[in-house]
Amino acid sequence: MKNSFLNSLTPKEPKFFPLLKQMADVMLVASDLIIECLEKGDHETAIEYKKKIKEQESIGDKLSNKIFDELNTTFITPFDREDIHHLASRLDDVIDRINSSVKRIVLYNPKRIPQSAVDLAKEIRNGSVCIGKAVDELDVLKKSSKKIKEYCKELHDIENKADDIYEHFLIDLFENEKDANEVIKLKEIMSELEKATDVAEQVGKIIQTIIVKYA
Repeated sequence: MKNSFLNSLTPKEPKFFPLLKQMADVMLVASDLIIECLEKGDHETAIEYKKKIKEQESIGDKLSNKIFDELNTTFITPFDREDIHHLASRLDDVIDRINSSVKRIVLYNPKRIPQSAVDLAKEIRNGSVCIGKAVDELDVLKKSSKKIKEYCKELHDIENKADDIYEHFLIDLFENEKDANEVIKLKEIMSELEKATDVAEQVGKIIQTIIVKYA
């Protein structure tokens, strides 16, 4: 009874949930853009998409900074400050990885974009959709954690699939690409795309930590 009474007097701070959701939305937009960039495949188009993705990356930075500012000025937070901070940081990292990928595409200007790059980008998008759904569930986590657990598992499965795509790409690259410069260029681009899926899975692990504490 005592805890319930104190909880009723505790001011709720729901502002973090919409900010996190906005970050997930930015991630989704950026992932759509990197898919389009890779599918079109030419250098001039990549330059234009680099600008568009950079805009999204800047929005993500502003949102993450807003969350950090709110953490410093908010007395009561819905979850541990450290968990909210880590979650916002990892969301920002996924967006940063997408931005870093398109920068490499423009910088290295490979002769071809392999289908596996598009496939990896689509897994980034799948992860972004999954993260968006998971973030939507955070404000009702204490009532039910079933859906959010499923989304975290899905993020793990997406990362495993991305690993398989990357490994098969490397096998094909070293067996069939004779131009050493192209090997380096394509490996760098694909590595950065794959790292985006790694960070997306880390988002799921942070959410799982929150589940353990609060569900």
